[in-house]
Amino acid sequence: MNLIIQATRAIAPAHLAHLAELTRSTHPTPIAAHAYRFSAAHTHPGIADYCLEHHLDFGFVPQGKTLADFGLLVMDMDSTLITIECIDEIADMQGLKPQVASITAAAMRGELDFAESLRLRVALLAGLDESALQRVYDERLKLTAGAEIMLAKLKTLGIKTLLVSGGFEFFTERLQKRLGLDYAYANTLEIMDGKLTGKVLGDILGAQAKADWLVNIRDELKLGPQQVIAVGDGANDLKMLAQAGTGIAFHAKPVVRTQASYALNFVGLDGLLPLFAS
Repeated sequence: MNLIIQATRAIAPAHLAHLAELTRSTHPTPIAAHAYRFSAAHTHPGIADYCLEHHLDFGFVPQGKTLADFGLLVMDMDSTLITIECIDEIADMQGLKPQVASITAAAMRGELDFAESLRLRVALLAGLDESALQRVYDERLKLTAGAEIMLAKLKTLGIKTLLVSGGFEFFTERLQKRLGLDYAYANTLEIMDGKLTGKVLGDILGAQAKADWLVNIRDELKLGPQQVIAVGDGANDLKMLAQAGTGIAFHAKPVVRTQASYALNFVGLDGLLPLFAS
């Protein structure tokens, strides 16, 4: 196995030397600005705590495994592809952000059923002018660091991209067009006479639906699970990650980190690239 170490800054030589000793590996090879590969590395129980303490992301990757081995990347939207939780920011337009955000946080930790939590949150938005959605997109929505770098690389390799969200299609549709994503699916807010009714149209796209969309697109592309990467941050993403050969917990809740193939706790979305660098 190769051990990939990366950070948001230059990595101190002392950290590299210590990790080389723990893993009984050869001298680390730089593979990106702040990323190194330790070849033929051995696992060690002290690596995870050491990396967390020093704000280093790590992953043991099979030798020879590169991005070219994949055909589909599936992403969550809120707090993954983008930095915000859209529903929390919409609620802020109603002066209800603390109430809605607390429900969002509980759902992402897996303490509340997602569908029920979404209904509760959307109900609080009843009466809000639909222009608030555009304001959130224009004024508050920001791409996660490294998102465009990652997507550009995937595109050069012909890897398809699926954005699947328990959020709202108002945002996924715009992001799909803006970023050239291949597929995008999300929930639809009911709007009547220019105002949100406090309801979601149709069945709520939750954890199982995310997993189902991954499987549907994977099968459409005639790919195996081992050719799929899924990236998410909350408990609502666990079923989706389980259907991918490689699941990545991105700045995620503990329940997700413990069940994912890899965890990126500090670097941006472009941290995916060093993991599977050729």
